[in-house]
Amino acid sequence: MSEQNQESPAKKAKGVPFHIGLMARLRAYFFAGILVTAPVSITFYLAWQFIKFMDNQVSPLVPPEINPQYWGFPGFGLIAVIVGLTLIGMLTAGFVGRFLVRVYDIFLQRMPVLSGIYSAVKQIFETMLAQKANAFREVALIEYPRKGMWTMAFITGRTSGEIGTMFAEDMVNVFVPTTPNPTSGFLLFLPRSEVRVLDMNVEEGLKMVISTGILVPPNRKNADQPELSLT
Repeated sequence: MSEQNQESPAKKAKGVPFHIGLMARLRAYFFAGILVTAPVSITFYLAWQFIKFMDNQVSPLVPPEINPQYWGFPGFGLIAVIVGLTLIGMLTAGFVGRFLVRVYDIFLQRMPVLSGIYSAVKQIFETMLAQKANAFREVALIEYPRKGMWTMAFITGRTSGEIGTMFAEDMVNVFVPTTPNPTSGFLLFLPRSEVRVLDMNVEEGLKMVISTGILVPPNRKNADQPELSLT
């Protein structure tokens, strides 16, 4: 009995490290599988839901006899929307199309409630799609909310209009997003000398904001430039 009692703790002690190492390895493999499959699965799921949403919106407008969705062809709604928007863009490029756009533009701008919404949405889409403001793509660092504390911001343009006339120095419009939701934030007006522009693009900056600093883009300045030797 005494020998069995003396050997059993030794056997257990020898088996514990193997057991712990195996469980830790399986746990690491499990989380690695989630890390690999989750982004792909969520991306395809959202894309499929968007395609189904477009099909459900367009299918009631098309007779069943000529609707490819009833033939087992998904994505017809998305294709129809893309083709429709392209045709509308082609029609508005002509003289008649420009005249009609000007007519409903004047009509909407004179509406009491819709004028402000229409003007703001139109200006945002013109800036994003037509790429009229290059400064909109700049990512910068500013000292906020106090000196010595830095935060990431996006330059949206040069301060002009009535606000621009209030300052003697060159000012810029800066949007400070919140983390992890970059759609909300604060609009600040800062001197250009107090804004440090970064080399990263807007997509990399948004990824860093959404990930709360976990995804850090590489330093292109050090990667592109060779190291200087003291000799």
